[in-house]
Formats: sequence, structure tokens, C-alpha cells
Amino acid sequence: MEQASLEQIEQLAVKKEETYQMDRMHYFMRSILATMFLGLGVIVAFRTGAFFYESGSPLAYIVAAITFGVGIILIKYGNADLFTGNTFYFPFAALRGKMKWTSVWKLLTMTYIGNLIGAIFFACFLWATGLFSDTSVNGFLMSVASHKTETPINELFFRAILCNWLVCLAFFIPMGLKNEMAKIFIMMLLVFSFFVSGYEHSIANMCTFAIAFVLGSADMTMTGMLHNLIPVTIGNFIGGSVFMGLFFHYLNPVVKKKQKKFKVA
Repeated sequence: MEQASLEQIEQLAVKKEETYQMDRMHYFMRSILATMFLGLGVIVAFRTGAFFYESGSPLAYIVAAITFGVGIILIKYGNADLFTGNTFYFPFAALRGKMKWTSVWKLLTMTYIGNLIGAIFFACFLWATGLFSDTSVNGFLMSVASHKTETPINELFFRAILCNWLVCLAFFIPMGLKNEMAKIFIMMLLVFSFFVSGYEHSIANMCTFAIAFVLGSADMTMTGMLHNLIPVTIGNFIGGSVFMGLFFHYLNPVVKKKQKKFKVA
């Protein structure tokens, strides 16, 4: 089962590269779409969590963690390109000899830029709706966003590694399942685990920061956002490429088939 799932990872990475080569704008738009999907999950999470946050209930973060999985499901079934998942797919394919490392860095960079633009677009759309303009609604989101810009860099880094390890597993484990509802349940469960644990996801943070910024948060300075995003992005990359890509490559070595030698009579 594991080997079959890893073969799917290889095929997925190669398909993404082919999409990029055939139509770069097509690939770029899928990256933008991914963050807008994730933004929908962020809004659902903080909107539902706000009801409990305003009453001082400890359930606020748990409810938000349960509903945040909506964004990941949309990305999975909407065939969008998320940077954090690609940190597993592309390095693993390169280790297997299916991609060149130059392509890995190029595609990851384009995905990241597309995800960033998607976060900005989504934040602007949300601002235009006016749904989060009231402090009674946006207080939970603002509080979480502010805390993320103040957390020590070393803590952000290790939280990011653990985060993307779980996120990549959320995409990888369901590949071995046939039942779609079972796949969705596993994805939701693992995404819930990373969210409720307080780990750091660079692209989700992009969405959160962009939304808090357009809503007028005084804590959303460029310095504060970079303080979070730089170590979290590096940690996410390590979580996907090392803890998933390198480890599974090592645990599942490629077996080279021996060529039969024929004797000449």
C-alpha cells in the first residue's frame, strides 16, 4: 500500500511539472486558487471559533480546528497547488530521479508566490463583504494573528516542521484508501491535529495576516509578518522535504532490476 501511494506521489509531481511546462499561467492560477480555498477554511474556522471566543469558552480553538479542514478538502478535490504539499511531492520525485532539482526550486518558488497573491486577493474580497468588520466577529482572528507575530523564531521554526509533517501525511495517507468518505475523515482528523496543537502553517498564516491587515490590525507590520513567515516557511519546507520526502525515500529504496545475461553458444 505504501509503495503504491509513493508511486502516486511521483506521478503527481511529474504531472504538476508537465502542467507548468505546457502552460505556466495555468500552473500559477492553480497556486493562487489554493490560497483562496484555504482562505475559505480560515474564515469558517475563525467565524465559528469567534462565537466561543467572545464568551470566553476554552472550546474556541477546538471548534476552529474542526472546521478549518474545509480549506484542505477544497484544495485536494479542487486540484489546487499548495506550497506545503509540494515540499513533499517535488523533493521526493527528485530523489527518485523523476525530476531535476532545478525544477524543484523553480516550481516551489512559483507556487509560493502564487499562494501569496491568492492570500492577498482573498483578503481583499473578504474586506469588501464587510462580514468581518465588527470587532465582535474579528476579535478571535486578530488575537491569533497578533500572537503569531510575537512568538520566538526558534519556536516558530520547530512548530512549522511538525505542522507540515502532519499536513503532508494528511494528503499522503488517504492515497492508500479507496473510500472517499474515509479519505476525507483522515484528512480532517490530521488537519485538526495540527491546528489544535498550535503548529505553524506558512500559507494559512499568509491568509490570516492578509485578512488582519486589511481589517486594520495595528500589529500587522511588515516586520512582524516576516518575523513569522520566514522561519515558518523554512520549517514547513524541512517538514515536507526531509521528514516526508527523504524519510520515505530512505525507507523505500528503489530496487533496480537485474538484466539477464544470455550465453553465446
